[in-house]
Amino acid sequence: MDLKPSEVATVLKEEIEGFQGKMQKSSVGTVLTVGDGTARVHGLDDCMMSELLDFGNGVFGVALNLEEDNVGAVLLGSDTKIQEGGTVRTTGRVISVPTGLQMCGRVVDALGRAVDGKGAIQSSESDLRPIEGRSPSVPERQPVRQPLQTGIKAIDSMIPIGRGQRELIIGDRQTGKTALIIDTFINQKLTGGGDPKNKDQVICIYVAVGQKQSTVKAVVEKLEAAGAMPYCIVVSAPASTDAAMQFLSCACGASMGERLRDEGRHVVIAYDDLYKQALAYRQTMLLLRRPPGREAFPGDVFNLHSKLLERAAKMSDAKGGGSMTALPVVETQEGDVSAYIPTNVISITDGQIFLESSLFNAGQRPAVNAGISVSRVGGSAQTPAMKKIAGGLRIQLAQFRELAAFAQFGSDLDKGTQQAITRGQRMVELLKQAQYQPVPVEEQVAILYAGSSGALDTVPLNRVAAFEKGYIAHLRANHPAMLEPLRTAQKWTDDLAKKFDDVCTAFRKEFLA
Repeated sequence: MDLKPSEVATVLKEEIEGFQGKMQKSSVGTVLTVGDGTARVHGLDDCMMSELLDFGNGVFGVALNLEEDNVGAVLLGSDTKIQEGGTVRTTGRVISVPTGLQMCGRVVDALGRAVDGKGAIQSSESDLRPIEGRSPSVPERQPVRQPLQTGIKAIDSMIPIGRGQRELIIGDRQTGKTALIIDTFINQKLTGGGDPKNKDQVICIYVAVGQKQSTVKAVVEKLEAAGAMPYCIVVSAPASTDAAMQFLSCACGASMGERLRDEGRHVVIAYDDLYKQALAYRQTMLLLRRPPGREAFPGDVFNLHSKLLERAAKMSDAKGGGSMTALPVVETQEGDVSAYIPTNVISITDGQIFLESSLFNAGQRPAVNAGISVSRVGGSAQTPAMKKIAGGLRIQLAQFRELAAFAQFGSDLDKGTQQAITRGQRMVELLKQAQYQPVPVEEQVAILYAGSSGALDTVPLNRVAAFEKGYIAHLRANHPAMLEPLRTAQKWTDDLAKKFDDVCTAFRKEFLA
């Protein structure tokens, strides 16, 4: 059949006019080498840094090394489905994760995909956010002034944390670092009733890097048992996953927090822990043939942690007034805080809570070493009542430790020294706290005032815990009006002090009788 050129042109015009598909531009490259969760690709001349690459068979990768003649990528999946000489396509977008309130109550992997068996998370294209974000500039921030109550007496009184702060939790393994985070998360239920849709509710994000899956499961079970899971997001990158997924998980959690922070909400995010993240990062970079510096670690581990923690901030009112508080965890070996990664993270953060094995083993739990621990925000992140009551607590405990060491020599002590030791012993007992039982700030103020005012000096040391429990129950049942101003106005007055003195004296007589 003869076809006329005019007929062919007409058909082509109709086909083009009726074409409904979206045109997509992509570069196509070839896999040079693959193995150990990484691949080298040739031919992707216009590839972007951190761009998502499609290797086919449902396997994606992230471009991390842009070299003259090839691109080094880490794989987000099994490398057994990829062969040398295979085709790779660019996607035109950098690696992103779904964000928003729909993530609350869920356990997700480092790419924001549900791994809790509760079905897929419904999210739109507009919910996707790149995992690497720009840190807020200085004019976009404001000073940290608003307290983030942890519910832990030793921390809220001596090492206060403010919304927008970066407070390092550091200590050997099995000293209660994760328990401290869980307590903080459970205590946030007081701010908004546990409803994530309430604007006052602090949203909590727990990023588990390189942990055992059983450990992550135990954390989720504890949060569910306490009714805290509805306002929590758990990002799980256990030790069984690829090193690339482990080191990317922290940035993914930060992106989820930033979305809520930029909407004017308050977020607290815990990275557990950055030592394991650095190991995963080092492994990935060495596989990509990036030269290591500074002994056995890549020279950019500091950059990795600093750009992550700089994303925590208290935003200015013009930017919505939201905040993201970071609680990074670093595990030390034999209490060595002078090692490479601990010193790095200490220099980046606004203070550290040091948990000591010897205190933990001696029964002082939480095992907070008040001498080394510090908050560089200090009293700015405390309620006026707590600031007034606990202002001299650190010095009081430091003096007690000095005197207790001196008293071990068995020499005769004057009355003033004996009284300081007696009171110090009782304050140490008051700061002990059971796991997963955070204490509201008004009850903390009440019991710390009783201890610092000397009301417990005549109570036997082995009965201090029973006194505290009974006294708080007595206040809740018979004097709730005295606790209310500490919860709302958060001020401490002479009139209120006199009322507490009278109630405490009456209760002590009854308790000792």
